Amino acid sequence: MTLEIQPTIKNPNLELELSSDKIRYMVQQAVEHIVAHLEQVAEMPAMSNEGGAELSHRLKEAMPEQGTGIETILEEFFNDIVPCSFNTAGPGHMAYIPGGGIVHSAIGDLIANAVNRYVGIWLGAPGMVQLETNVIRWFCDIMGLPKDALGILTTGGSMANFSAIVAARKDKLPENFLKGTVYVSDQVHHSITKSATLAGFPEDNVRSIPSDELGRMRLDGLEVGIASDLHAGFQPFMVVGSAGTTNTGAVDDLQGLAKIAQDKNLWFHIDGAYGAFFMLTETGRKVMAGIEQSDSITLDPHKGLFLPYGTGALLVRDRETLRRSHSSHAEYLPPMQEDANFVDYCDLSPELTRDYRGFRVWLPIKLHGIQPFRDNLQEKIELTHWVTEELRKLDNIEITSEPQLTVMAFHLKLPELDTETLNQLNEKLLELVLAKKNVILSGTTFHGVFVIRFCILSFRTHLDRVQQALEDIKASITELTD
Repeated sequence: MTLEIQPTIKNPNLELELSSDKIRYMVQQAVEHIVAHLEQVAEMPAMSNEGGAELSHRLKEAMPEQGTGIETILEEFFNDIVPCSFNTAGPGHMAYIPGGGIVHSAIGDLIANAVNRYVGIWLGAPGMVQLETNVIRWFCDIMGLPKDALGILTTGGSMANFSAIVAARKDKLPENFLKGTVYVSDQVHHSITKSATLAGFPEDNVRSIPSDELGRMRLDGLEVGIASDLHAGFQPFMVVGSAGTTNTGAVDDLQGLAKIAQDKNLWFHIDGAYGAFFMLTETGRKVMAGIEQSDSITLDPHKGLFLPYGTGALLVRDRETLRRSHSSHAEYLPPMQEDANFVDYCDLSPELTRDYRGFRVWLPIKLHGIQPFRDNLQEKIELTHWVTEELRKLDNIEITSEPQLTVMAFHLKLPELDTETLNQLNEKLLELVLAKKNVILSGTTFHGVFVIRFCILSFRTHLDRVQQALEDIKASITELTD
């Protein structure tokens, strides 16, 4: 019996198969809007999210049955949607950890998504996978890891920390791992605790060790914590050092942590999401001595290499620890690589299918070499020290956290006011600075004191904008104290 061919087979809808002219037109329209946006990004308000609720309500819609022209879509996106935001790509963004988003990577993503090859296994796109492997090996070399080290690209530091904990758990603990304990400072990024709980540990198994006056984990406190847990029948298996905390940019004593980890047979992980790429500079190499002794390192190229959000990395000293903890098989999968020269990334990562992240990292480095990235990082270090010294000259300003890299914290301190009143005063000071919309700084609490943070890391931030931030701070202090 012959089946009748259905109308949809005889006359398929080819609307998604764009003609060459249509592709050129759509890309040209997008490029024109992108260029116009980037030409204005330095003059845009540093933050402008007023009316955000109204905008969100207006944008709610049912799934459309019919399409809308690219011109209309782009006009609304660039004119209405993008401006209502923190200008994280602008030079005034010195809050949290900036992410400048170099446009080279956007071009790389356009190319990678257009060719749309599968990179979960080496066999699917050997050359493209090799470019990603080159990137990861470059990162290992920057950190001083041995030639057998490797790793994976991730969506960010949180996923990198998760895979590190899973690898450490598999390497150091038995199948019943619930007695395992992880040691962090009280300044560590919250993703460590979150990752540990996602990896199956009770939250209380993440032991918070007090930090010193600079925000670094106290080594004596770590020794006491490990000894206490061993006596109580727990299994210490991992210590996490910070190569630049989010709060104040503190870098732990990595050499001291490495020695304790070695003596106690602990997996030594370093969260270097913010700071590790400063290893490209002489200052960074001095501050982070000992990073090369770690078992794993979390990196965020979308911070220290100025790439777009969604680009993280995990490096491991022994690639086989990733394979043992992440490898799995199914009948429909091909055999994984036995050749050490090639890599099946699905065997080292939680992901089987994912986008081709390697090209967005490889392309800008290949285009420019690493020197412009090194120079930009050094400039940000010098800018941070410059603004620290300028703030120190102001009356009633106390530098709460001296910069080791490019994060520093300060607060207005009046001797006659108690801590609670001072905290409220500094919160108001930050509000006045932000209201001017030239820069975005952020606030945090450090050892009970509300402080204002500078984090200078955008490749678009230069002396003129840091000077503007200083002037806004001076004007805001005058408004507050007159």
